[in-house]
Amino acid sequence: MCGIFGITENNISLIKKLMETCSYRGPDGSDIFSSNNLTLGHNLLSITSKPQLGKQPWISPKRNVLVFNGEIFNYNYLLSKYKNKFVPKTTCDTELLSWLLDEFSYEFILQDLLDTMHSFVFYNKSNNEIVLSRDHVGIKPLFFANVKSGIIFSSEIKCLLNYINGSNKIDRLALACTSLIGVNVLRQTIFKGIYKVLPGETIIYDLNKKKISRSFRTLIKPNSNQKLNNEEFTEITTKTIKGSSIGLRKFGIFLSGGIDSSLVTYELQKYLKNLEVFTNKMLPNAIINGEDHNSDFETAEKFSRQLNLKHQQVVVTPDIISSEWDTSIKTIEEPRYNWNLPMYYLTNKFLSKKNVVITMSGDIGDEIYGGYKNYYHLKFMKDKPKTWKQFIKIWMKKFASPIELNMKFDENDLFDILIKVLPEDLWNPDDIANSAMALDCITTVSEDFFSRNDRFGMAFSMEGRFPLASKKYMEYCLSINSDYKIGTNIEQMKLPVKVCYKDKIPNYILNKPKTGWSVPITEWLIKNDNLKNKYLNTVNKDDGIRELLSNNNYKGNIKRIIVSWMFRTWAQQYSMNL
Repeated sequence: MCGIFGITENNISLIKKLMETCSYRGPDGSDIFSSNNLTLGHNLLSITSKPQLGKQPWISPKRNVLVFNGEIFNYNYLLSKYKNKFVPKTTCDTELLSWLLDEFSYEFILQDLLDTMHSFVFYNKSNNEIVLSRDHVGIKPLFFANVKSGIIFSSEIKCLLNYINGSNKIDRLALACTSLIGVNVLRQTIFKGIYKVLPGETIIYDLNKKKISRSFRTLIKPNSNQKLNNEEFTEITTKTIKGSSIGLRKFGIFLSGGIDSSLVTYELQKYLKNLEVFTNKMLPNAIINGEDHNSDFETAEKFSRQLNLKHQQVVVTPDIISSEWDTSIKTIEEPRYNWNLPMYYLTNKFLSKKNVVITMSGDIGDEIYGGYKNYYHLKFMKDKPKTWKQFIKIWMKKFASPIELNMKFDENDLFDILIKVLPEDLWNPDDIANSAMALDCITTVSEDFFSRNDRFGMAFSMEGRFPLASKKYMEYCLSINSDYKIGTNIEQMKLPVKVCYKDKIPNYILNKPKTGWSVPITEWLIKNDNLKNKYLNTVNKDDGIRELLSNNNYKGNIKRIIVSWMFRTWAQQYSMNL
């Protein structure tokens, strides 16, 4: 919803340039704070108050300084809790956050008080330190790099590229992680010298010593100590989704036709008037291995009529995929194994043209309700892992590397790094399936689902929200033992929703076979000349890739073909040498 920027020196002109690079992250206003050893910038997208009331950088009662990107979803609860100590002058949640940071320890605020999506930087003058923080599951991004004066930081990587020596070179370990895992879950980005604050991480940087003095992570642990209580689950789910509906701007929902987005839609339509829902429709359609790529659209359309909601189709064609390919890959910043990026980009563009400012989706439902088949396999496997290391090795095997890249690192090298980066606190030997769910939340969900929503949404000045990713709600769902999420049959997944909402969400959704939000890229690449030529023009110097096209053998090599195309497009867009 906003852009935050800064450097540990007095350099207003540089911060202005960073802010201009990402001006789309905050069209409702911008401002800068500067001192002898720090400059902070902020671009504002106003959501919950009038722009003039939410102007940042925000000066706290104790004259500390805050730049904040996000929302506090338990804002009203906290106002009530501290009503005798804190009297707000505005309706802006930044004001509350700045007061909390003045009064309490960072650990207490982030681990015990806040239910947010956020990235923020807080300048504590008395301690001469800055705090860089991301929410519990990394919904909002924050990147940093070392410079002569200390550090520089930004909401997006592209803002930093011109100011970091060596960032035009590839970090080969990050490249290996992307190839072997599918997304980069490491601290280092694929741009050498640029790093991310990890999901759930808070870093305290000492301005005197010019180094990180300490850090901690706020994570959701899979306690698995509860049974499913139908009434309680429904009540908490309803309350959670309602709590995400704060804001003064127009809402729109990505309604995929699946269980999670339908659940979010069902609950939100109770509280939001004139709600519009959006679903992708493929033209031409394709049926591959019995999967109709427009079945989700038809389901979503039927459900929308049932709820009397305005349903809009977002048409996706091979020519659109071709035309939006380069832009979408540059916008996402780091390459990944996802050929649907142009569709995601197009969908966000479509919603912005309908004046939507706040988007809602059902992302992370699979990871907290137990919606993937690998959770079933982990739960019922005979030779279960007995240690965190054994578990990580199994977790890594669900990913595959379809192409060979100049990584200089192999699976063993990456494994040695991952067991240090991925927190062992997520390991519950008594519930391995829940452990996998918790780990997926801060890896693939954070680095793929949330990052694409942030970059593509903010490219059109829209805030993306994920009602099911509430910290309190995730704690609750991951406390439910997987015995109550996954049945004895592989088709019996997501039992909490199927059981508790059986009288609210129709069976044609609850019992519908799971399909991905994807385009029929295999068929389109074979049959559409524009798309095929777009691909060939990108990889025409790569003999190894061209061999994959022999005898039109697309289907057997589709992952290798598309992923290779994506990496090479990314390298071209950022002038990087793969």
